[in-house]
Amino acid sequence: MSDRRLLLVHAHPDDESIQSGLTMARYVAEGAHVTLVSCTLGEHGEVLVPELEHLAAEQEDRLGPQRLIELSDAMAQLGVTDFRRLGGDGTYRDSGMVWDENGNAAAMEEIDPRAFWRADLLEAANHLVAVIRELRPHVLVTYDEFGNYGHPDHIQAHRVAHYAAALAAVESHRRDLGPAWDVPKIYWTAESASRMREGARMMADAGQPPPFEIDPENLPPMFIEDEDLSTAVSSTPEHVTAKLDAMRAHATQITPDGVFFAMGIDLAAIAWGTEYYRLAKGRRGPVGESGFEEDLFAGLD
Repeated sequence: MSDRRLLLVHAHPDDESIQSGLTMARYVAEGAHVTLVSCTLGEHGEVLVPELEHLAAEQEDRLGPQRLIELSDAMAQLGVTDFRRLGGDGTYRDSGMVWDENGNAAAMEEIDPRAFWRADLLEAANHLVAVIRELRPHVLVTYDEFGNYGHPDHIQAHRVAHYAAALAAVESHRRDLGPAWDVPKIYWTAESASRMREGARMMADAGQPPPFEIDPENLPPMFIEDEDLSTAVSSTPEHVTAKLDAMRAHATQITPDGVFFAMGIDLAAIAWGTEYYRLAKGRRGPVGESGFEEDLFAGLD
């Protein structure tokens, strides 16, 4: 197995490409073993392709298999061959979400009994403990405690990832799941507030509104100020292209003329050309010219 191993825990197909696609493409190209664990198949996602609207949860409820196909296509773009579902396909279902009065995602009042938001935390964590002990990753990537924007499945993924990492390090816990492994570094995905403000100014100069109708002077919690960011991962233009192609592969969720590409391909490449993280566990590596740590594996012995 590679001497550099990266494990990413994301909630639904497409989350990984949007938030970590560049990181995944870079480290695959550098020879690291990259593993993605998706906690659900995103069964409650909005279907943006008219001819596939019949797959939606409120109609035929067959969106999950379609999103697995899209995930496979996206991983091919990024070069990732090891991608799994937590506990196996169908173990946990997308919980869905609503927007609350503050504009943040929140849990629906009525959700399926199989919804990830309702998952037993220990059971779900032990599924991931088995993966951690099998792969022995040096770096684990997941969300912050707010799930970036409040989606219940993102919050649950954060809880499961951290609980699993803690349990996996306990030698006496579930010996049947393999030898203990203490993940050296854990990161939370993040969006840069300063980069968002810069992008909004660039779009304004081009006569376009900011993405998602975000007010650059009153950013939501998912945008983090530079002093609270630890790491900025950049890579080659080829890897940026791979990320954009992976995002396009999630065709039911991301349209070529949608908000993610509204600024045009050149500005999209700038907007998506760096991925930011917050170090939640481990020793930060040296700071580069960007003012941030520039390698998730930096600082490891």
